[in-house]
Amino acid sequence: MGPEDAPVTIVEFFDPACEACRAFYPTLKEIMAEYPEEVNVVVRYTPFHGEGSELAILILEAARLQNIFVPVKEALLNNQDEWASHGAPDTRKILEIAADAGLNMEEALTQIKSPSIVGILNQDKADVQTVGVRQTPTFFVNGKPLAEFGAKQLIAQVRAAVEQSRETSK
Repeated sequence: MGPEDAPVTIVEFFDPACEACRAFYPTLKEIMAEYPEEVNVVVRYTPFHGEGSELAILILEAARLQNIFVPVKEALLNNQDEWASHGAPDTRKILEIAADAGLNMEEALTQIKSPSIVGILNQDKADVQTVGVRQTPTFFVNGKPLAEFGAKQLIAQVRAAVEQSRETSK
């Protein structure tokens, strides 16, 4: 989300079934609104909550291919309590919510089986292990982890990175 050539990149290790990820989403939207040309958010998937998380991730990738990633992500987060029971996720509800957000479900059911989408999920799982991510959300700003976890800390680290990029470009 945001311009690919933005001087500041936030990498978020994200699980769509994670309540903390849902709680942080407004902070990310705030950051994107404040720095629309200077910040890019890269979502890396971390399916810590099992089967429901994995299906939601595959659906999000289908949404990305259909150019409706943000509306589907927001719908899944806004309705997380309806589908994301950690003991027994409601996979039918995930599909309903995504379809209601505009996802072409017929295309999506084919897309989620494609090697490219499955590959993204597998690569992100491997990277979670390599980087040592243990919780979601986990943020990196221009490759640096947050010194301390929290919304204020994320905003401060992004602000500092934006100011540094502005100074460098003068």
